[in-house]
Amino acid sequence: MSAPDEQPELLPGMVRATVKASQAKARATRARTSAAAAVAEVDPVARVLVDVPLAHLDRPFDYAVPATMDEGVRPGVRVKVRFAGQDLDGLVVDRGATSDHPGTLAPLRRLVSAERVLSPEIAALADDLAERYAGSRADVLRLAVPPRHATAEKEPSPPAPPLGELPPAPEGWADHPLAAAYLRHLREGGSPRAVWGAVPGADWPALVAHAAAETYAGGRGVLVCVPDGKDVARLERALVDRLGEGHHVALTAGRGPAARYREFLAVSRGARRIVVGTRAAAFAPVHDLGLVVLWDDGDDLHSEPRAPYPHVRETLLLRAEREGTAVLLGGFARSVEAAYLTRTGWAHDLAPERAALRRAVTVGVAGATEWELDRDPHARTSRMPRRLHESVGRALERGPVLVQTPRLGYATALACERCREPARCGRCRGPLAIGGPTSPPACRWCGTPDEAWACSACGHRGLRAPVLGDARTAEELGRAFPGVRVLTSSGERVLAEVDGAPAIVVATPGAEPVATDGYAAVVLLDTWLLLGRTDLRTEEEALRRWCNAVGLVRPGGEALVVGDPAHPAVQALVRWDPAGFAERESAQRQEAHLPPASRLATITGEPGAVDDAVTLLAAPESAEVLGPVDVGEDECRVVVRVPRAQGPALSAALGELQRVRSARKLDAVRIQVDPVGL
Repeated sequence: MSAPDEQPELLPGMVRATVKASQAKARATRARTSAAAAVAEVDPVARVLVDVPLAHLDRPFDYAVPATMDEGVRPGVRVKVRFAGQDLDGLVVDRGATSDHPGTLAPLRRLVSAERVLSPEIAALADDLAERYAGSRADVLRLAVPPRHATAEKEPSPPAPPLGELPPAPEGWADHPLAAAYLRHLREGGSPRAVWGAVPGADWPALVAHAAAETYAGGRGVLVCVPDGKDVARLERALVDRLGEGHHVALTAGRGPAARYREFLAVSRGARRIVVGTRAAAFAPVHDLGLVVLWDDGDDLHSEPRAPYPHVRETLLLRAEREGTAVLLGGFARSVEAAYLTRTGWAHDLAPERAALRRAVTVGVAGATEWELDRDPHARTSRMPRRLHESVGRALERGPVLVQTPRLGYATALACERCREPARCGRCRGPLAIGGPTSPPACRWCGTPDEAWACSACGHRGLRAPVLGDARTAEELGRAFPGVRVLTSSGERVLAEVDGAPAIVVATPGAEPVATDGYAAVVLLDTWLLLGRTDLRTEEEALRRWCNAVGLVRPGGEALVVGDPAHPAVQALVRWDPAGFAERESAQRQEAHLPPASRLATITGEPGAVDDAVTLLAAPESAEVLGPVDVGEDECRVVVRVPRAQGPALSAALGELQRVRSARKLDAVRIQVDPVGL
């Protein structure tokens, strides 16, 4: 350590060194500022969509392009900008020579990446969807452009291998008289639009892969959207079988950020022109897009749960209109919206021959026989009548049997055995349920077991289960068919596939696994439960779930429905006429002024906020305001309805409402245009 008298001699040197360092830092800062002040000589203005959620700021903002960024700043790249005192992300949508801003433009802060991730087509689609659903472009672009992954961005995207000779067309298309003409138009570069009804038991992934291959062979790109990952995996295998490896990518949220961004870049760079995926794939920037395919458009998984809540069907139809592509909406069932497209002539009906349907499956309705009714008057309401056991027994000799039951769990609802009074918890009055064969009744709300339950109405201690889940169903079938494998597929344990050996597979709707060679028989239990929902689409949704289950049967198999044979949805299933059922539903909704013949929007939030929104809404004169109605604790909803022709005007009014509320910082409300359910 230095002596105290040496300290004064060191201090002046330290001060001089500090001053020199400060001067050097200041010179470097001035140099950077000077470089940033020099703007590009050609098109010095960049129009940027800033990632802000506020509706009144939903427009491009002009920024100066520094000369140092001139080469990298192009439409579609990511940048950092200074906005409201913060550094925010943005996407460049255009460059120009002049700006409407009268003052000095702030420069771009940083070029995040020179990778063009927003194509002009997707930017225009984002504008269309924001207008259609009364949302903001920023919200749409969060759905369209995945988060950046720098490591994946540095990797090259190798081109697809040369296309070899395609195998012969699968036999399934021969069941549709108009399919040959449709496929020929795809190969020749046409843009036909069709709503396709698949035959039960058809290998629909192979048929979709063939349509994609025909389009791809003609030099155009293909985009296929399906409800979930199981369908994506089946389509990937079908595409590899037809085209070979390396011609397609899959875009799903479950693949992880690096893999998803890598596959997105392969599409954006033009290295891959066939995309299959779930709803996020609807925004894939496919080059030279020639065909968009949507399978099972009635599935609610196609509806985006985040603002502005776009539906994949509407997204793809807007892309088809804007980019002039062919359209194929397919499924075993048919949605009312798809039926509306054929009714208005926007799309053709690609229907199968009736003879092909008769060969594919036989659908029957099970009920109690006269002999059983004579012995037991309550047999009419039997959950598993005698015919069901006979059909399952016969089918097990040929292969696996699928049993669809609508509820997950064991005994999901309990009631008094004598008076049918619902069983309630003595502590919180919640519903009682049984979780397993050895579990006592317990409350579904507070979890309190109640082994000594007694009916509050009649004092009886016996319980019955009016609603049984898949676990109890599997247990009953296991006892009825000893020695037979019983598998369950539901909840968090969903089977993708089962082999062709005899087995009973109990599954909830949407969780049905695919059998290797198809199911020998399909049984639909508790059909009354699906039909008992209170929703605009109750019957349509029930028929869709039944058709999807029956669609897994092998050619020549049988299906058995346990339900009311007089119900229109059950009759449509027995006749296998989902198209006719959708037409009748469409006609009825048109008479009742319901979608798709009209345009609906819901405004949901706190009562005061909803009342303010309705007051500020400048809706068309033809608009009807229904409500408000309570939909939850301190929350209500208003429905606004207009004729379909006034739909764009309603969307414009709702968009302006969002901007006014955002600018005034009013309490938030949730606006949904054409929601899936009410």
